[in-house]
Amino acid sequence: MTELSQLDLNLLRVFDAVARERHVTRAAQRLNLSQPAVSNALARLRAALGDELFLRRPGGVEPTALASALAGPIAEALDRLSEVLAVQAPFDPATARRIFPVAFSEYAEAALAPRVLERMGREAPGCLLAIRHADRTNAEALLERGEAQLAIAVLPEPGALYTRLRLLPEAFLTLMRSDHPLARGEFTLERFISVPHLLHSPNGSRDGAMDVVLAALGMTRQLGAVVAHLSAVPDILARTDMIMTLSARLASHLAESHRLITRAPPVNVRHTRLSMIFHRRFEADPGHAWLRRLLLAEAREA
Repeated sequence: MTELSQLDLNLLRVFDAVARERHVTRAAQRLNLSQPAVSNALARLRAALGDELFLRRPGGVEPTALASALAGPIAEALDRLSEVLAVQAPFDPATARRIFPVAFSEYAEAALAPRVLERMGREAPGCLLAIRHADRTNAEALLERGEAQLAIAVLPEPGALYTRLRLLPEAFLTLMRSDHPLARGEFTLERFISVPHLLHSPNGSRDGAMDVVLAALGMTRQLGAVVAHLSAVPDILARTDMIMTLSARLASHLAESHRLITRAPPVNVRHTRLSMIFHRRFEADPGHAWLRRLLLAEAREA
């Protein structure tokens, strides 16, 4: 078995590039090396590990079982090393080349990502925002495992190792098709609960902010469906008698984009607020601080 002390660690960047690209030429371009240099590095790795690592196939290469097992740990180690070095280096967004792995709720992504990416395209064209899903059930775990450097969602108070910043305060509106029976006339509570409601819940919960309010009044609503993704909402509302109460900012956007209408719900729903949380080890990271300032600024503008 090969000992780590016997392995040239400079070769791991080559391994990581080939594993990600599944193509030797593209890996060479990624590393700003010649193809022969990458091929030579792979030959040295094969000799050291006693394995072919990557097998030629039409259109590129395919990792062996050993290469597949190594790819994740090597990528994680190199990413963590890049994070540590990035903290020590000045950050110039105009010239930086950095990947920011973040986790947003679907609402946070819809409300903030278009604005943030537009601004990043102007100010930091070499940086990449890599977004994955987060909600109150998984956000802290993603941060703990290093799979995201910050999370934005409606989140509970995090542990002591994390910093929390509050972002967008939200009112609520009820969304429906333009010819819905409730689109005209007084929007009473009785009419509101007389029709089926659509609930957006990525984690499968069947309780929303509206249910808490109605329960306090001794009332319930009928759920017509629970959906995991917002992309299905406009077509569902257009084809059914369902209505949906959601954040005013997003409801207004969906109404404008899909010829739906909004009405103020007949009960007051407690305002919610998105939170940004991140591990305190990133507080002094200049690039992370720049991204946080950008997100806070765009949240205010939104």
